[in-house]
Amino acid sequence: MKIRTRFAPSPTGKMHVGNLRSALYEFLIAKHEGGDFMLRIEDTDQERFVEGATEIIYRTLDKVGLKHDEGPDKDGGYGPYVQSERVGTGIYMKYAKELIDKGEAYYCFCDKERLASLKTEVVEGKEISVYDKHCLSLSSEEIAANLAAGKPYVIRQNNPVEGSTTFHDELYGDITVENAQLDDMILIKSDGYPTYNFANVVDDHTMSITHVVRGNEYLSSSPKYVRLYEAFGWEPPKYVHLPLVTDENHKKLAKRGGSTSFEGLLEQGFVTEAIVNFIALLGWSPEGNRELFTLEELIREFDYHRISKSPAVFDLVKLRWMNGEYIKAMEFERFFEMAEPYLKEALPGERLDLKKIAAMVKTRIEVFPDIAEMVDFFGELPEYDVSMYTHKKMKTDGKSSLEVLKEVLPLFESQEDYSNDGLYQTLLKYVEEKGCKNGYVMWPIRTAVSGKQMTPAGATEIMEVLGKDESLKRIRKGIALLENA
Repeated sequence: MKIRTRFAPSPTGKMHVGNLRSALYEFLIAKHEGGDFMLRIEDTDQERFVEGATEIIYRTLDKVGLKHDEGPDKDGGYGPYVQSERVGTGIYMKYAKELIDKGEAYYCFCDKERLASLKTEVVEGKEISVYDKHCLSLSSEEIAANLAAGKPYVIRQNNPVEGSTTFHDELYGDITVENAQLDDMILIKSDGYPTYNFANVVDDHTMSITHVVRGNEYLSSSPKYVRLYEAFGWEPPKYVHLPLVTDENHKKLAKRGGSTSFEGLLEQGFVTEAIVNFIALLGWSPEGNRELFTLEELIREFDYHRISKSPAVFDLVKLRWMNGEYIKAMEFERFFEMAEPYLKEALPGERLDLKKIAAMVKTRIEVFPDIAEMVDFFGELPEYDVSMYTHKKMKTDGKSSLEVLKEVLPLFESQEDYSNDGLYQTLLKYVEEKGCKNGYVMWPIRTAVSGKQMTPAGATEIMEVLGKDESLKRIRKGIALLENA
């Protein structure tokens, strides 16, 4: 049977890392075996619907390269692919009534007051009310009268109270739950819309989905899914429950602020390829120690049986490192296109060769916002302490630095060729005549023209970008500071 997976997000906001990982794994499972990857929009929870969220889903999948074979914009014969549109076809009510006819579901007319009076149980730290099957005992005449009178109702699953239910997960194996723990969950809500769980089962079956990939927070509700498949007499899909994604403190990754949404990561200066690569490793381990993969390589390598059951840590330090590796390998023109807005923001109004500055920082940054602190001195020389001229390794101090600056100043004043090569050759000649090491000369000059201990390039490269007038101005300032000290 051809593998068919689906990404079924709810349009409730930005694409969080956990959602994107589910989409990526579903895509990779399908494509690794030459199968189909489907997009289905699950918008039955109208209260949580966010305007524009559906567009975010499309935009994100497109940016990361997860091309769906079927979806709302690509009908493969299983549509509609939007649940609210599927409601209009009557498909959910049709299957709910089929379960009623089989005795596997029933009408429930209980009002809010009665439901509020039911006893509660604590399940996984949450207090939930347990329905007591009150309406299961209604006669067919009572049900017909209530329906004829227009009395509001929901349709509930009729779960057994004895015995147990076992379902199989591809990672966790067989899991058995006592049926007494299964509440009679609602299948059709009072507004006629299906619940998330019921619509999921009906849609996955009618769309011939073979593998369902989701977070392991759904493990506890999986027996209810299996019970529905058994009630219909359908073959359940293969279940792959993914490990939790945590922060560095091993707490569930927060969604607040959008900092771990795909768009939030882009805004922080991460590149798409690095984000996809990093997310692929949040729970999955390839063979060997390799960590950098293109999407095409992930398709070839991905074996979902290598997904871990242990929580995956969202390690920002590792993501930054990985991002830096992708930036280093990036074609320069693409890099400059992405870096230019950050350069212009750091150096507003400056008439500088931004391409030369970009080339300096390309191999030194991990994310694009790193650029600002690295290049701001090109715009304005910062205030700095003369102690910076002292460098043990270079064997420089204030006295030697002052001597060097005074001796090279007239050389630079008469220099016509202010290219990096021209300036460097002048200094090499000076170093040779002075009989010292390069660093003894380069350190004080670089300090004078940058005012920083760490710079993205050497003294002559910086001077080439600054130009003759600004370079001389800064060297004279360095001399004045050393003389005053």
